Amino acid sequence: METLGFLMEGFAVALTPYNLMFALLGAFVGTLIGCLPGLGPANGVAIMIPLAFTLGLPPETAMILLTSVYAGAMYGGRISSILLNIPGDEPAMMTCLDGYPMAQKGRAADALAISAIASFTGGLIGTVGLIMLAPILAKFALTFGPAEYFALFMLAFATLGGITGKNPMKTVIAATIGIMISTVGIDIATGTQRYTFDILELYEGIDFILAIVGLFAISELLFFVEARIGGGRKKMSVGKITLSFKELVHTIPTQLRGGVLGFIAGVLPGAGASLGSFISYTLEKQVLGKKGTFGEGDIRGVAAPEAGNNGASSGALVPMLTLGVPGSGTTAVLLAMLISLNITPGPLMFTQHADIVWGVIAALLIGNVLLLIINIPLVGFFVRLLSVPPMYLLPIVTMVAFVGVYSISHSTFDLYFMVAFGVGGYFLRKLEIPLVPIILGLLLGPEMEKNLGHALILSDGDWTVLWSSPLAIGFWLVAGLGLVLPTLVGPILRRRMRAALKEGPVSD
Repeated sequence: METLGFLMEGFAVALTPYNLMFALLGAFVGTLIGCLPGLGPANGVAIMIPLAFTLGLPPETAMILLTSVYAGAMYGGRISSILLNIPGDEPAMMTCLDGYPMAQKGRAADALAISAIASFTGGLIGTVGLIMLAPILAKFALTFGPAEYFALFMLAFATLGGITGKNPMKTVIAATIGIMISTVGIDIATGTQRYTFDILELYEGIDFILAIVGLFAISELLFFVEARIGGGRKKMSVGKITLSFKELVHTIPTQLRGGVLGFIAGVLPGAGASLGSFISYTLEKQVLGKKGTFGEGDIRGVAAPEAGNNGASSGALVPMLTLGVPGSGTTAVLLAMLISLNITPGPLMFTQHADIVWGVIAALLIGNVLLLIINIPLVGFFVRLLSVPPMYLLPIVTMVAFVGVYSISHSTFDLYFMVAFGVGGYFLRKLEIPLVPIILGLLLGPEMEKNLGHALILSDGDWTVLWSSPLAIGFWLVAGLGLVLPTLVGPILRRRMRAALKEGPVSD
């Protein structure tokens, strides 16, 4: 009953006309971003952060806007998957397998409709799971000491391979770069300058927002410029929705199974929406067996991954809100936004900033309804967006990034620094070094250092305190598994995903 009361207070926050307007705006913009191949939810949220500061939004409104963009981008990723056989982001890859064949058979509208409904179901299941699990985990986290938190942060870094899907060694390099950047500035404990090079602007450290917007938005712009994509894509014909009520009913068990599996995958550190969509599709294929026509345009082959990846997107918020450890790349960006608002994510957030936590959770429920309402009637508009040349879209994204960053500090130095991060991010991506671990290192580095210092002070410098409690030992063991399993299991999963995609249709 206590949780229900908090949720009602969250609805009181989310349903104010002001917050509702930004939830609708976020859902709409997120869908636009999601349907553009290559951008994805992490880039979408990063692009919108400067806008939130430019508008001077209150913390609860800013977070409602960004989480709505997150949810909308997860919805939007399916559009290019179904119509072009090009995933809007990695979790939408599995939607290509049956979504594109449906489009080739003249059922593009049906595929888009069922994907919207399945996304709604998965998002709803994930948000309900978040409501039930987050308060319990937050109360449990109150028992953590500095040693347990340090071990938890090590667990977060150890499971980064699952988030990025990259070479484990490159992931470690990226995380190390992020931690090194986090040490720039004046050490609060000793007053010592670290890596400031007598540059006044570096005394207070490096702003998360500069790094995020530079690494994601500006590097993406440089990739587009390099590719010189001047023309749009061929305008697609969607047709009318002919989905029958019987077909919809047959997909309900698929949607429920996918949503639950996706939520579990999202809660697991480092798993994320990609695993959620993959296991949902794979399990459904195994459950139905010969009863299904997977890979040939089976409607359940569209419903399963869409329910899975949207369930996972809500599940990834659980560790971020309760422990301050992001469960996906996008939640790492959301974590940066919270920290920049002087809000420390973790168990105390549920008591100190209950209005923000429950307002965001309520906004997720509202956002899923809004997305279902706007996605089906406006699908034609989103399809036409795919034919707009990037040369017209990219200047708008760039303008938002520059104006937003400048509005935060009114410093041209920050603009130069943002561009420097963008150029650095461009070359790192060329080397296939993931960017998310850099952001995570930058975010968690200061807290990790602080907890390490507190643990050593309380133990009079005894390093064994870091693994002296059963909980800390458990975190260290899981961290060890997190380092080993991606190396052993990751290549197998990626091979299976590639094999599944090769068995599917080939884009014209």
